[in-house]
Amino acid sequence: MTHDRDAAADRPVFAGWRIMRSDAGRFWATRERPFSRAVEDAGAHRTVDADDLVKLCQAIATQESIAERARPSLWMAW
Repeated sequence: MTHDRDAAADRPVFAGWRIMRSDAGRFWATRERPFSRAVEDAGAHRTVDADDLVKLCQAIATQESIAERARPSLWMAW
């Protein structure tokens, strides 16, 4: 895996996610902070991979969407 800062300048940035590119050219992203157990049980994955940046962005968005749906709503606490 490479963490080339110059190459990273043209990559999308997702707060809380670290994006890497393998030596084979595949893109990977790992969440810097783990999801809660409940979010993981709902199907969210801390690490995702894809063939290109567009698909990687979609994979990250999917994981965050799963996490958002799995978190209890503050309104439900009232």
